Amino acid sequence: MAVLCAVATGMAQAQSVSTYGTPGLLEVPTAEMFEDGMLVFTAAGLRNTGRGTMTFQMLPWVHGSFRYAVIDRFNSTDRTLYDRSFDLHFRLREESRHSPAIVMGLRDFGGTGIYAAEYVVATKTFHDRVKVTGGIGWGRMAGRGAFSNPLGIFGDRFDTRPVSDAGGISTTGQLDFGNWFRGDAALFGGVSWQYDDRLTFLAEYSPDLYTQEAVADSLRVRSPINVGVQYRFKNGTQLTTSYLYGTTLGLTLSYFIDPRKAVTPGGQGAAPPPLTPEPRTAAATARAPGDIRDRMQAALAQEGLRLVYLSDSGDTVQVGVENTRYGQAAQALGRTARVLANEEPPQTEQFDIALMSNGVPLSAVRINRDDLYELEHDPDNAWRSFARAGISDTIPLLQGGILSDAYPHFSYRFGPYLNFSFFDPDDPLRYEMGAALGLDYTLSPGLTLSTGLRQPVLSTLDDSTRVSDSPLPHVRSDWAIYARDSNLRVEHMTAEYMWRPGANLYARTTLGYLETMFGGLSAELLWYPTNSRLALGVEANYVAQRDYDVLFGFQDYNVATGHVSAYYDLPGDYHAQVDVGRYLAGDYGATFALDRAFTNGFKVGAFFTLTDVSFDDFGEGSFDKGIRLEVPISWLTGRPSRNRIAQTIRPVLRDGGARLNVRNRLYGVTREARAQDLSRGWGRFWR
Repeated sequence: MAVLCAVATGMAQAQSVSTYGTPGLLEVPTAEMFEDGMLVFTAAGLRNTGRGTMTFQMLPWVHGSFRYAVIDRFNSTDRTLYDRSFDLHFRLREESRHSPAIVMGLRDFGGTGIYAAEYVVATKTFHDRVKVTGGIGWGRMAGRGAFSNPLGIFGDRFDTRPVSDAGGISTTGQLDFGNWFRGDAALFGGVSWQYDDRLTFLAEYSPDLYTQEAVADSLRVRSPINVGVQYRFKNGTQLTTSYLYGTTLGLTLSYFIDPRKAVTPGGQGAAPPPLTPEPRTAAATARAPGDIRDRMQAALAQEGLRLVYLSDSGDTVQVGVENTRYGQAAQALGRTARVLANEEPPQTEQFDIALMSNGVPLSAVRINRDDLYELEHDPDNAWRSFARAGISDTIPLLQGGILSDAYPHFSYRFGPYLNFSFFDPDDPLRYEMGAALGLDYTLSPGLTLSTGLRQPVLSTLDDSTRVSDSPLPHVRSDWAIYARDSNLRVEHMTAEYMWRPGANLYARTTLGYLETMFGGLSAELLWYPTNSRLALGVEANYVAQRDYDVLFGFQDYNVATGHVSAYYDLPGDYHAQVDVGRYLAGDYGATFALDRAFTNGFKVGAFFTLTDVSFDDFGEGSFDKGIRLEVPISWLTGRPSRNRIAQTIRPVLRDGGARLNVRNRLYGVTREARAQDLSRGWGRFWR
């Protein structure tokens, strides 16, 4: 039934995952896709080879993969290869009742080229449970049974596949466009039979000869036939055992994460305060304005909201609140509106609620009191209430009305932290864990003194003995020295001032130890209208490199750096960002980023940076690129929280394209209060 539904919607859903971590049989790909937005982690092992892959279904018709492989005895009995690679998989045609799905794929198009291959593959479903796959491959997939490239009819250049030189893509990871779909080609194919909802049998013909692995007997190929059986657990996890190439056993485990579905769906937070019937509200609010304010302040504090601004104007009350609990600003607005309805006298008909950060107004939302009562139990109350709400710039800029007891305000954070370092050839996974303390003291609206301290307890970061060979200033590549020479660290110690120069404008100035490796002065200006998809910003910094002990000293290196940035909120869940300017090593260039931010705050994104540093001077990796993940704590626990776990996965960390890490960049601070983000999360207004 599941297969029929997929075909009816024109979407061939992946039934199995290959050892490469992409939709496939055992080793060969299929013309299938994962569910839109799915994040798939795969670990595969076969003789002398281990592969770990993260695949993200970015769009319904395209997914991307990042893979890390460890190959023992590669081309030599005493060599272990640590390999990084990227894949892309595009659907050209959807499956229909009478024709197959067709996909074009690029394997290892942005890595070292060890697994480099291109393919076009078709998959068709028969009788609900049988899927037949056939395709043509180039590169590594053009081994056994290879024949002249059929694309040769378009020109002689397709007849031969250039061999990458030792200093080119094989070591630096450049995009080798000139090799794609060139050279000999070969056919591949296979079939899968879904015996029941849990068990699937697979068989395939793979032309891969594992030529480089066979040199030192890392893996030998005696037969092109691979067979396997897959078991799907109740949570969707797949375990596949296989017999590959007539010589080796394989084991593949895939774990699926749907960012839209929290680990604890439904949430475990406290219910919102019920709306008090209007007659009871009228009787309860017949008291002095000071009493109303105190009760309102206490009720908001119970909901995790800090009242910092209050002003009455005829039939309208204007409040400013800081959200300390909820990942969705809409949920903070809904809770605030309920408290106001329960505490304000009947003559107050409208609530203007300003979302604020450290006393700085971000945007304002007008809620009609009558709408709360009318729509509370309406089955369509989410979109109806959003349609009636008015979102604008602040009220305007909250002149006066700041509560006398709102500032100064002190807050702190204390807890464990965990850092990872990936892909060091001496140890592919390094870690550091310890205790972190954060202190924030907001003296007046916008002016905050902040300090972050970290004390490592267990660490393998400081075991690294690698010495940077970068010809550029060592702005990032000396990370191992920072890890070895530091103990108790002052991660940051800053004085920060945020303010509103005018409507639609936001400004920030930060002075002090800005991040682990640099300190100095940073200034930023952002133009971001409340109802605009586009935001424009400019940032300028003058910084010096900090001592390796990450305390209070500086080294001799200093640099002026800064960027002009454009941010655009694309339709759907996507955000694009382009930053153009000067980086920490003095190089000039641009960073391009695309993130998919789900309504619940789960974010998956990718970025790359190209500067005037040559590929040779940049060194291994050729240019900065990576993948970033943000997982809200509330997604894991079901309890309201603004905390997130963030991790950036870079194939290699070098000095080119390195940007300053400044806390509280304005776009990140203001975006949750924009109309586009509020509309996505408005379903939580009533929760």
